[in-house]
Amino acid sequence: MKEYHINTYKEAVEVIEEIGFLPLAPLIPQYPSLNSITPKEHWHTDTDLDPWLWRVKFAGDGVGAYGKFVKKKSVFISSEILPFVNVVLGSKLTLEERYHDGLVSREALELFKLIHEEEGIDTRLLRAKAGMKEKEKKKTFDHALLELQGLLEIVVSGTKVKTNDLGEKNGWSSTSFETMTYWTSNHDVEELDIDIEEAKLKLKNHFANFCSPDSMKALAKIFKF
Repeated sequence: MKEYHINTYKEAVEVIEEIGFLPLAPLIPQYPSLNSITPKEHWHTDTDLDPWLWRVKFAGDGVGAYGKFVKKKSVFISSEILPFVNVVLGSKLTLEERYHDGLVSREALELFKLIHEEEGIDTRLLRAKAGMKEKEKKKTFDHALLELQGLLEIVVSGTKVKTNDLGEKNGWSSTSFETMTYWTSNHDVEELDIDIEEAKLKLKNHFANFCSPDSMKALAKIFKF
């Protein structure tokens, strides 16, 4: 697989569109991540060259869905291969149906309903509306958000800056979430009516074009091909 060394947002977009799947930090052997292909000194500089700021811009521009979709790690999935990934890793059953089958936690279902009611809600407000503001409930809240991302039911849609009464930045920004259905609809990402095996084959052929055997082995475990 060729090596990537990029400096700009535009170059990062080209990489995501080319390879389809880009982890934020190293995740797959002999495979790029946004962290590994960008200069370390550009991170957290609050400039146009800061890859940390690009994370939500990719999602906002419709370049790719962003979230902790794989192994509880943040990844970008391009709009081109996302329909196939949704078929393989998603489900045709509603979240409520899976909850009744014992496959989804009650907390995850509750958070999903709140996000669906207010697309783009930030985590501070979401936690308050879910009645999970207490310190001892933070772990449960975080786990439910991870569960929903791992099920490809929600995506990161942006960040919201915390401000004081004067409108000045005050503390860490919080993450905002949308449902996957809302995000794909807004960015014209098609929903495919194909079987899982066909979707797996599409993904396998896509990655086989440029991945090493070790990379393919790791990707095969993720995408089940």
